[in-house]
Formats: sequence, C-alpha cells, structure tokens
Amino acid sequence: MSDSLAVRVRGLTKRYGSNNAVDGVDLDIPTGQIFALLGPNGAGKTTTVEILEGYRDRTSGEVSVLGQDPQRADRRWRYGLGIVLQEASDLSELTVSETVRHFARYYPNSRDPDEVISKVGLAEKAKSRVSTLSGGQRRRIDVAVGIVGNPRLLFLDEPTTGFDPQARRQFWDLIRSLTTEIGTTILLTTHYLEEAENLAERVAVIAKGRVVADGDPSTLGGRAEAKAVVSWLDGDEQRTRESDDPGAVIAELTTRFGGTVPGLTVSRPSLEDIYLDLIGSDKS
Repeated sequence: MSDSLAVRVRGLTKRYGSNNAVDGVDLDIPTGQIFALLGPNGAGKTTTVEILEGYRDRTSGEVSVLGQDPQRADRRWRYGLGIVLQEASDLSELTVSETVRHFARYYPNSRDPDEVISKVGLAEKAKSRVSTLSGGQRRRIDVAVGIVGNPRLLFLDEPTTGFDPQARRQFWDLIRSLTTEIGTTILLTTHYLEEAENLAERVAVIAKGRVVADGDPSTLGGRAEAKAVVSWLDGDEQRTRESDDPGAVIAELTTRFGGTVPGLTVSRPSLEDIYLDLIGSDKS
C-alpha cells in the first residue's frame, strides 16, 4: 500500500448465510485526513469498520490498513490503532490522570499522559474522579485513551452523541487538531451530517452494503452541480424557481422589482438532502 493511503479496500464482502452485509465495498482513506463513513443502521457501516479494526473477518476482498491485512496482522500493528467506541467503558472511580496513565502502560510508544490530558482540555480536571465529570468531559477522556497510545489511525464512532451544540463545536476543534498538529488519520462514523461536513475532507455513503457515493462533502452526489432554488416574496405570496444560473434569475428579479428583491434567498441542496437521496429507501 502506498504511504499516502492509511486504508485501502477493494471488493470487500461479508456474508451471513444468504445475507450480504457488505457487498463489494471499495475505499481509499488518505493518510493524515479525516474521513467520514455515513450510512443508516443496518447498511453495513459498522461491519465494515469492525473488519478494518481487525475485530471481524471478511468473506472476501482485499483490505490493507496501515500497510497490513487486519485479518493477519500482529500485535505491533494494533499498537498503531486508536479506537473510541460510541459507548466506552471507563474506570469511574479513578481520576482522569490515573485513567489515562493506566491505558498508556499498554503501549510501547505511548504519549506523555499529562500532555494528552492537556490536549483534550482536561488539565484542570486531572485529579478529579471520572465519575464526577460531565458527559462531554467523559467523552474527552475516551479520546485521551484513544490517542495516548500514539496511534497512526483513530476510529471515532459517533463521538458527539448527546452533546449540546456548543460542546459539539468545541469537540470538533479537538478532532481537527489531531490531524493538523499530530498528523493522525481519522475514520469518523456519525449520524450528524453537519458534523461530517464540518470535519471530513472526504465522505463515503454506504447503503445496503455498497458505497453509493464517495468524495468531497461539497461535491458529493453531484451536489455542486445541483440546481439552485431562488426564493422571493411577490406581494404576500412566496415564489420559488429552480435554476442552473441563479445569478440570471436574480438579475431578472432585480429589474422587475426596480432594485432590492423582497425576501430573496438562494439555496442549494444540503449534504443531508444529498444523503437522503443517496440512501433512498434504505433509511432504517
């Protein structure tokens, strides 16, 4: 595998009897990027990630993660991975410092626990018991445990579930810093489309075991080429028009109204619109 790719997958399948949970998935995840894998429940997303993590064997296909086949990789390969599960268990009676130091001992090349605690914004809580912390602070410990082993690839499963908007945005800043300052590759799974759009440099959508779209969030599924919707007020009536050239529509309206167009808005499909269209009826 090229050093430019942290993950390379070709023709990945996983069958359970006659059911194809994963049905010919191809993925390339560049080193040092945040990559989001999106899909409804039961689409094959979790199975794919577990195969990449080495926790589930595939039926067929080629998989390379950090240059090795997860199905045959040794313990040294696993030291290069960090995994933050959606519902992580913790040692709630230990302090933040004790928890991070405990997990650091499992790795031969761990990062300095104090540095990691500071990195995730918990320096002032280092001596506090985990059981006394808020949900958002506990999630930061999960990330601290995930990165203390100095991983090259970090798996983040629904990292901000239950966060309020302010806490979610603060957490996004933390995730971005892992790639910009440390160079960690991140595979993110999330049901928040806004989260994927704000964090990921590339997004793949999986539905019914297949990747139905893969690309930059701004252009995914033809989003950049989709028609714009121009909306305005005509008296008391709201009017809209779809157009490939919204500028021409606005110019026409400006002439008609002799200046400012009342209630003028221009919009294109959101990532959520594109996502729902891509997964079609597979919305379980």
